[in-house]
Amino acid sequence: MEKAIMARKVGMTQIFDEDGLAIPVTVLEAGPCTVIDKRTVERDGYQAVQLGFLPAKKKHLNKPLQGHFAKNGVAPVRYVREFRLLDADSYEVGKEVKADLFAPGEYVDVSGVSKGKGFAGSIKRHGHSRGPMSHGSRYHRGPGSLGAIDPARVFKGQTLPGRMGGEKVTVQKLKVVKVDPEKNLLLVKGAVPGPRGVLLTVKNSVKVG
Repeated sequence: MEKAIMARKVGMTQIFDEDGLAIPVTVLEAGPCTVIDKRTVERDGYQAVQLGFLPAKKKHLNKPLQGHFAKNGVAPVRYVREFRLLDADSYEVGKEVKADLFAPGEYVDVSGVSKGKGFAGSIKRHGHSRGPMSHGSRYHRGPGSLGAIDPARVFKGQTLPGRMGGEKVTVQKLKVVKVDPEKNLLLVKGAVPGPRGVLLTVKNSVKVG
């Protein structure tokens, strides 16, 4: 990937363009992220940049993390993620990556953990159709047939009731509508995964060359 940053979801709103059209946008607090460490081919076998986001108190960290931050001379952070960037050599430890990494008009992919919805039936979870509601049908919202009789088992991947949501989701090709470098805000068109306050990763879109 060319560039990436960690962000926190602030919420949704709408803004108006030059023609007066309302654009639904999600406000992201993108950075500032600190470069914690760099992975090199000589030392680690691959090339990557380690970014940290949101300040943390030292007492809330375990000893390995405290030593990792102290060794690199950076302030403690809550979240640490690695990104395999093409220009990883240009990043320096201690440097800050801010929202102005992206510009209006660019397209990004946003990843995060979706809202957990608890246990759900197959109709809500997988979009199944329900059974007849009248004429003596006593089978309304059940999962239906579970498979062939001969194998005498349920095949893997069968769309059954179960826990819904709470999994990693990536929304691709969201347009960056506005960037506020002073407040470290990114406004992207459309919705992103998760509730307000969720940790997100924002990368340049893989579907745009």
